[in-house]
Amino acid sequence: MTQQTKPRTKKAQLIQVLSRKAGADVVTISAKFGWQPHSTRAALTGLRKSGYVLEAEKPGSGKPLRYCIVNKPAVDSV
Repeated sequence: MTQQTKPRTKKAQLIQVLSRKAGADVVTISAKFGWQPHSTRAALTGLRKSGYVLEAEKPGSGKPLRYCIVNKPAVDSV
């Protein structure tokens, strides 16, 4: 059995979190990285500017938007 290494950069960690099938919401991302919500949204914008396509999904009444990566750029600069 091989051991997976953790991504080193916060950007790589964020990509890993958003690559999950369920994605993540701003509150979850903020708690994981110790960021303020506005910093989390700025990081999502940075990924979009890097060529990632993010999808925001409203899971239900009263629940926050969940973000997930639906398409990665051809050349990944993590």
